[in-house]
Amino acid sequence: MERTDRIDQAQARTWLTTALAEARAGLAEGGIPIGAALYGADGTLLGRGHNLRVQDGDPSMHAETAAFRNAGRQRSYRGTTMVTTLSPCWYCSGLVRQFGISRVVVGEAATFRGGQDWLADHGVEIVQLDDPECTALMRGFIEDHPDLWNEDIGD
Repeated sequence: MERTDRIDQAQARTWLTTALAEARAGLAEGGIPIGAALYGADGTLLGRGHNLRVQDGDPSMHAETAAFRNAGRQRSYRGTTMVTTLSPCWYCSGLVRQFGISRVVVGEAATFRGGQDWLADHGVEIVQLDDPECTALMRGFIEDHPDLWNEDIGD
C-alpha cells in the first residue's frame, strides 16, 4: 500500500532550520552541535532541543531526547516527525521506535550513520537531506574536538 502522507523535501528542509538553530545554540554553549525538533502530524512544532551532554553532564541528553522531552506528553506519536541534524544514534533510534514516531528527517549521515537503516527496516519513513551546512558543522566539530565526539558516539 502506498503512503499518501509522505513529507516533501521543501517541508523537510523548512523544519530542518529549527534543528539547525538548536545545533548552533549547542555549539555556542560549548556542547556538541546536534539539534532536533519534533513536529506533530498537523505540522505543529511540539518540541525542540539540542545535545546537552556536555552542558548538563548528562549522557542521556541527546538532541532528539531533549526535543522529545520538551514536547511533553502526547496521547500518541503516530504521524509525528523527528527532525535531526545528524542521523540518530541507537539510543535515539530506540526512542523513535519505542514511541512510534512515524518519520525521521535526517540532516546528514556522512559523519555518522546511526540507526536510520534499522528504523527504515521497521517501517519508519526516513527522509535523508544530505544538508551541506549540517555536514560542515559536524565535520568542523569533529576536527576541533575529537575526544568529545568519540565520547558522544561511544568510541
